Amino acid sequence: MSELGPTLTTDRLILRPPRQEDFEPWAALMADEEAARFIGGVQPAPVAWRFMAAMAGSWALHGFGMFSVLDRATGRWLGRVGPWRPMGWPGTEVGWGLAREHWGEGYAGEAAAAAMDWAFDHLGWAEVIHCIDPDNHASAALARRLGSRNRGLSAMPPPFEDHCVDIWGQSAAEWRTRRTAL
Repeated sequence: MSELGPTLTTDRLILRPPRQEDFEPWAALMADEEAARFIGGVQPAPVAWRFMAAMAGSWALHGFGMFSVLDRATGRWLGRVGPWRPMGWPGTEVGWGLAREHWGEGYAGEAAAAAMDWAFDHLGWAEVIHCIDPDNHASAALARRLGSRNRGLSAMPPPFEDHCVDIWGQSAAEWRTRRTAL
């Protein structure tokens, strides 16, 4: 099978489009009640497979989607991070979801920064948002560390229209200024 998109590397991570071999850890992430709480909720394996296939489809149809994030030293799958914009979405999002055993290790921020660089530089996005549940304080803190600001509440598209999220975001120019200062 040909590769759907680029492979990005950081000091500790490899980001690449999802592959079939990612399914078991992907399904485990989505089966963990705490880890899945703010990224769509617990999903049985067949539903997790459909979502992973939809992400691969996004790569095939649009040239972007969330990356599988792997530990560079071990090759272990850590989670999924990256650009995402399903139909009706409130903007061009870079989102994240990591397996719980990897929370607090800085992987989400490192991967999100690489994905934001790629979205701005290669996709030409003018802005990036992060759709964050108001109760997800850890993701809000990460968005803040990335330089995004809370722009207020927004409803999600169907079938989640009854769920409101905080829209965090920043422009490409704001991101580039911040990245240069780091």
